[in-house]
Amino acid sequence: MTTRAKGQGQWALGYREPLNANERMKKDDDGLNVRARVENVYQYTGFAGIDPSDLRGRLRWWGLYTQRKPGIDGGRTASLEPHELEDEYFMLRVRIDGGQLSLEQLRVIADISVRYARSSADLTDRQNIQLHWVRIEDVPAIWKALEAVGLSTQEACGDVPRVIVGSPVAGVSAEELIDPTDVIREIERRFVGNPEFSNLPRKFKSSISWLPDVPYEVNDVAFVGSVHADHGPGFDLWVGGGLAVNPMLAKRLGVWVPLNDIPEVWAGVIGIFRDYGYRRLRTKARLKFLVNDWGVEKFRDVLENEYLKRKLTDGPPPVLPERPIDHIGAAPQNDGNFYLGVAPVVGRISGEKLHALADVLERHNLHRVRTTAYQKLLVLDIPPAIVDTVAAELDQLGLSSRPSTWRRATMACTGIEYCKLAIVETKATAATLITELESRLGDVDADISININGCPNACARTQVADIGLKGILLGGKEGFQLHLGGGLAVSAGAWAEDTDDPEEVPVGSLGRKLRGLKSTAEDLPDYVERLTRRYLAARAEGETFAAWVARAEEEALA
Repeated sequence: MTTRAKGQGQWALGYREPLNANERMKKDDDGLNVRARVENVYQYTGFAGIDPSDLRGRLRWWGLYTQRKPGIDGGRTASLEPHELEDEYFMLRVRIDGGQLSLEQLRVIADISVRYARSSADLTDRQNIQLHWVRIEDVPAIWKALEAVGLSTQEACGDVPRVIVGSPVAGVSAEELIDPTDVIREIERRFVGNPEFSNLPRKFKSSISWLPDVPYEVNDVAFVGSVHADHGPGFDLWVGGGLAVNPMLAKRLGVWVPLNDIPEVWAGVIGIFRDYGYRRLRTKARLKFLVNDWGVEKFRDVLENEYLKRKLTDGPPPVLPERPIDHIGAAPQNDGNFYLGVAPVVGRISGEKLHALADVLERHNLHRVRTTAYQKLLVLDIPPAIVDTVAAELDQLGLSSRPSTWRRATMACTGIEYCKLAIVETKATAATLITELESRLGDVDADISININGCPNACARTQVADIGLKGILLGGKEGFQLHLGGGLAVSAGAWAEDTDDPEEVPVGSLGRKLRGLKSTAEDLPDYVERLTRRYLAARAEGETFAAWVARAEEEALA
């Protein structure tokens, strides 16, 4: 008798039966429906009245996670049950597709932060703003305030299409040939909150940007600007990126997508994920595993023949700038005004500071702000005559447009302060590290990114940083596993190999993880200082930190 192979929970192959607790929860009730219970029940019963399946499952569909109870050390993260780790407060993620905010929206987020979230506000590396200390009793009022100005928390978390990352200078950049803002808005309008895509195997991350100023290679689907020899400007399509424990960079499908076709192609890619994604094991449920198993040829074939019902046009890869773009400092827009990029310390800000930022904008008749995928902020539309004035006022708020190398290029996830998965502190550790490096090394003539994560999940993209720090415990102390020389294909120096082939495709690198290369949090400034001095002494002319790491002996990296 032939035994049927074990299914992976792929709907398209007939495996519809829920295979784990998460799939059963989603089958029992769509996560989008939890809003009605928050508004009609939970705001009156409080935390104690929340059904466990909603509390640790469906509330995510509306941007809500329970936050970590204070005082629980990292050594207990893996040993305690969720109800033992969680506080009776929530993290709430405000969804900001493309990172675009108006002055009015900024002011409302500031108001919510001060009134309902103990003035907490963190800029995330996916362009959202994250609040903490939120009570379930206050959530309906928060939703009402956000939605009155066109913002939402819908599908900011959960097994759904998350926020769409976009260039923070979309529509104003002098280098941009096509502004994709309208198609981002169309996707948001048509598909976010649509039951058609509200039950995916896992989260689905998107990036749509003409400029390669976003980390497009770590998204499930990404569209990045590309010029076709015959058809002109359009977008190159990448699929299957994602980091965490099994990091994989996205792969090019080799197609050119016109601007107006992006929503249809996006829906095709997410449709494949919904129908063919692996639902049996959560650890294998991201799109990257399917792309890795199928390969790009089969993925393109299924996309074209089963979902789009037409062939896509072959196309070239994106043309990359000489250096990575982070938009910090002042730069001209395409209309004669300037934008100004500023750097809070690892995205940590506050409701009061957001109000103060709004005051600066209002005083100078400025109305647009952008968040970036690197935990930074941009102010748009500044007349040339007042750029220095605005920069000085923002600097007084701790929002520097001329930050040191260390402040400019360091990111950190939420960490043990609020996250139930974290093992170590991140934000405060990063702030201390920045201060120490500024004191010891000053503003070095080098670009060295430092990404700090509180656990292996790589929310701060540790595997694609020059120096990636993954939180661990070392002899009972907080420490980090070191990951060196990673990077993404966001500049012309990132190539698959040294070649003269003009068709060679730019790709990122996951760098080097050396066995036993670890540091306690206490010793971290000493290690980074030592490593930086070695790089500065040994680098060839124009050699990046990642390139030096790739050729350095292990002893030089210890």
